[in-house]
Amino acid sequence: MLSKNQLGILYMFLSVCTFSIMDLLVKWSQDYPTGEVLFFRGFFGLLPTYFLIPKNKLKNFYETRRPFEHLFRCLAGLIALVAIVVALRELPLAIVVSLSYAAPLFITILSIFLLSEKVGWFRWLAVLIGFVGVVVISEPGFENMNYYYLLPLIFCVGMALVTIAIRKLSSTEPIWLISIFFTITISIAGLFTIPLGWVMPTFKDFILLVLIGVTGGSANLFLTQSYKLSEVSLVAPLRYLSLIFAIIFGYLIWNEVPTMKTLIGAFLVIFASLIIFRREIYHKQETPSATRHE
Repeated sequence: MLSKNQLGILYMFLSVCTFSIMDLLVKWSQDYPTGEVLFFRGFFGLLPTYFLIPKNKLKNFYETRRPFEHLFRCLAGLIALVAIVVALRELPLAIVVSLSYAAPLFITILSIFLLSEKVGWFRWLAVLIGFVGVVVISEPGFENMNYYYLLPLIFCVGMALVTIAIRKLSSTEPIWLISIFFTITISIAGLFTIPLGWVMPTFKDFILLVLIGVTGGSANLFLTQSYKLSEVSLVAPLRYLSLIFAIIFGYLIWNEVPTMKTLIGAFLVIFASLIIFRREIYHKQETPSATRHE
């Protein structure tokens, strides 16, 4: 029998693998409109999330006393998802994944204004190091005026707002409800893009689009279980394995070879994120009564 920490590591590894597969599938779906991909991500993402709902909540699972906070979380998540989908289609996989690691930097900054958290010089130094990494990775975008390089950063801002919203919501709302509202929102948003022109998928592509939803929903489920079963400090660093998968997939499928600048920038961003993460764990131990959602 595996211990809780060992199960947590296993679930985090599965989460990284399925998120990486979802990124791969999204990049493969370039022949289909973004709105159509959003619909499949949301609608079929409901399937794994459905199993999280307690049986006694199946009839009234949608009841909440905090609808506007859920709406804010859903809109921020929608912006982040659209940004990352377009970025995955237009930029090399390793660059998108590397820039997406900057989310903790934005979480640190926004938490000052939205959560009234105090940020010490240690985390400010980490933020500075992280943004140097972002500039190093994005240099080709600055030189060529490639605005697609901004999309992973928009994703980071959106995910920072999502994280802060979940921190607030999770004090009273179950994770499955937060997740279901989001998947329903992106499904509806995707449906509204039908007049813009959807493409009838072939059977093979239909399976691909369905898998985008199933892998996305499953990855979130694995991630939630990992944090639930084990110490966050033990499993969170495993998330950075996704960069290795991105480099491998990018090279084997699209012949993308990350530049030395991309790798150096990614190292700086990851290093900064780990500093921020360790300081948050330290402060959490200092104030064990504080409620946080990682």
